[in-house]
Formats: sequence, structure tokens, C-alpha cells
Amino acid sequence: MDLQFLPLLLIAGLALLLIMNFRRQRRVVADAQRLQSSLAPGDRVMTTSGLHATVVDSADETTVELEIAPGVRTRWLRAAIREKITDYADKPAATSAPPAAPLDGSARADNS
Repeated sequence: MDLQFLPLLLIAGLALLLIMNFRRQRRVVADAQRLQSSLAPGDRVMTTSGLHATVVDSADETTVELEIAPGVRTRWLRAAIREKITDYADKPAATSAPPAAPLDGSARADNS
């Protein structure tokens, strides 16, 4: 193979990678816009910062009102919504109970 075609082959390879990356990025943006336009009250969502909340009001086209705790409402840009949480009710609740003491009475108090 002649070396004069090597630069042309490298440029063609880079162009192909750029085109594929552009198509993927366009698909990601379209999915995000579709998600933001489909928000409705009652939807469980996660923001880009990892906050889990419930959509309370979505009447404005640029913002959405989220309830992050009972009675605590905050207003967010729609672009800050990362994903809808669909399986939230299916996950078991984590308990924060302290570990049980051994039955043989060998538990010691750390009052030294």
C-alpha cells in the first residue's frame, strides 16, 4: 500500500467517528427533551444532582415544581430533571434499625 493514502485514510476515520458521535449526541438531546415535555404532576423524578422528588406542578414550560419532602416544595428548571423513577414503589424500604444484641449475653457496653 502506498503511504500517500495513509493521511486520507486517517481523515476518513476521524470523520466517521465525528459523525457517529454527533448522531449519538443528537439522540441523547432528543430523549432529554422528550422527558422534560412529558413531566406531569405525580411523577417521581431524579434531578441531575441526584435529588429524588415528586412533580407537583408542571404548568410552566421552563420550570417544574418538585416536592422533596412532605410540604417542602422547590422550583427547578426542567433541564435539571435527569430521569423519571418508575420502579420507586417496587424497591424495599431500607431500615435503620440497630443490630440486634447476641442471645448469649456476650454483648458488652462500651462504658470503659
